[in-house]
Amino acid sequence: MPIADVSPGVSIAYESFGDPGDPPVLLVMGFGAQMIAWHEDFCRALADRGRYVIRYDNRDSGLSTKFDDHPVDIGQFITAVSSGDIASVLAMVPYGLQDMADDGLGLLAALRIERAHVVGASMGGMIAQTMAVTRPERVLTLTSMMSSTGESEYGRPSAEAQAVLFSPKPPDREGYIAAADRELVWASKRYGDPAVLRELAADSYDRAYYPAGVGRQLGAMILSGSRADALRELRVPTLVIHGLDDTLIDVSGGRRTAELVPGAKLLLIPDMGHDRPRRLWPEIIDAVEAHTRSLAAPTVNARGRATRDATA
Repeated sequence: MPIADVSPGVSIAYESFGDPGDPPVLLVMGFGAQMIAWHEDFCRALADRGRYVIRYDNRDSGLSTKFDDHPVDIGQFITAVSSGDIASVLAMVPYGLQDMADDGLGLLAALRIERAHVVGASMGGMIAQTMAVTRPERVLTLTSMMSSTGESEYGRPSAEAQAVLFSPKPPDREGYIAAADRELVWASKRYGDPAVLRELAADSYDRAYYPAGVGRQLGAMILSGSRADALRELRVPTLVIHGLDDTLIDVSGGRRTAELVPGAKLLLIPDMGHDRPRRLWPEIIDAVEAHTRSLAAPTVNARGRATRDATA
């Protein structure tokens, strides 16, 4: 597995698919998930559409750098946030979404890619939005999927989904895999499949079981606050994708994102929850392919040569 040093003390594990001469698409994963949650078949299908696809582990997940010297107890963190103890909250969390956005941009730099199409899901959508609003010259297009704006009144989870999200999973492999069934609460009502959830849980456990990172990633999301004002000023071509079955980040999060970003396109997908069922891949990939077909200046890639235009 390739590892790139993206900043002092931070290394990011990544994997690429397709021809480096094609337009680059950076896939950004969400809260507590490893890059393998972007299924390999999904990545290859997008690469087959003429895109150079890069997926990676966020810090504190998978095979990327872990911040073990900053332990965060989720229960204590939530209590501090709920009570308004901001000093304690700030002391617990060693980084924010901006740092995570810088990791992704640092990975592109390490690969000698000046600009890329950025696609983020859930927390990955928040990271992708942060890339676009703070470094728009590095982002050709933005696709924000099943995500929100950081405004507390939008994209709220259902009580049942929130309870599952914050419930600790068993530490043993068998129990961890069985607990994946709980995630059906936010999956597609029509296509949600416990066997698929268990398969990803097993692969994730075997690859890099690391529950300690989720508290720090949660803190990064909460402390980064609202992006509403920045999104209103964003001029990067933006596509927002959201499932109508999503109970973890309510569809209002996607609608609000598209409302704020000037000229944003909104794709609401029936029968999609906080997941990407294989049956819906063609619709999602069609949308991403069309959105990333925009004209752009030549981009230097890992081979040190200009990529073909995305319309080629």
